Amino acid sequence: MTRGTLLAAFAHPDDEAFGPGGTLALYVLRGYMVHLICATRGEAGSLAWGTEPVADLGTLRESELRCAVKALGLHGLHLLGYRDSGMPGSPDQDHPAAFIRAPFEEVVGRLVMLIRELRPDVVLTFDPYGGYGHPDHIYMHQVVREAFERAGDPEAFPEHRAHGLRPYRPARLYYTTLPLERLRPFLAILRIFGVDLRRFGRNRDIDLEAALRSALPVTTRIDVRVVLDRKERAAACHRSQGGGWMRQFRLPAFVRRILWGVETFHRAIPPFRSGEPIEKDLFS
Repeated sequence: MTRGTLLAAFAHPDDEAFGPGGTLALYVLRGYMVHLICATRGEAGSLAWGTEPVADLGTLRESELRCAVKALGLHGLHLLGYRDSGMPGSPDQDHPAAFIRAPFEEVVGRLVMLIRELRPDVVLTFDPYGGYGHPDHIYMHQVVREAFERAGDPEAFPEHRAHGLRPYRPARLYYTTLPLERLRPFLAILRIFGVDLRRFGRNRDIDLEAALRSALPVTTRIDVRVVLDRKERAAACHRSQGGGWMRQFRLPAFVRRILWGVETFHRAIPPFRSGEPIEKDLFS
């Protein structure tokens, strides 16, 4: 018997490892079933500096994702098979298979089917702004939020009964969120050196100012120091996206634990109420 089931739903390969990878690995270690949904194969991603060009980036990134899933010890990977939509203004958004062009009801129905099949206690996905405003992240938030509610509605997607699936609503919904108290000193240093936070990143297409304004309050802090090695190994799998940087700096263990030893979330359902203590467990 497992202690419960956690279902994480994200948009691209690396979202799991660069985001809540430690939390996913921790709950595997604690005896929970942990599954991951990934909407795309990351075809529109940019290659890290020094990475050799490849003919099929989607195939490479899928293999990196499977490497990360193995490193984290996850019990299941569920690929939706849509195409990476790229950032705003990218021609990838016009591709007929782009995730953001997929019919809303179609995507919700597929997610509802997975929720009814896996019957998770907890669902984890992006916040409404998608972390840093990526269109696929925002769309994933919207469809997961809708699927979370409709999975328990017996009137929704009655065709699932033919597959032996019954209505089921998970108990909790969490969003990844930025740890503002740790980010503010770093961002202040960047401002001093004249970095434009509204045009951040390799392609200058990330508005960190908007991300900070949109960040939800931290309601839950998960200590992942005991599985930090697994998180770093999973991140290193994503070599095309520069995932080895966590180890390349060769930081002392105590510094790594300070930087990456805690992951933060916002509890959306049931709503976190003012005065509640900060949670230390997604299942408590």
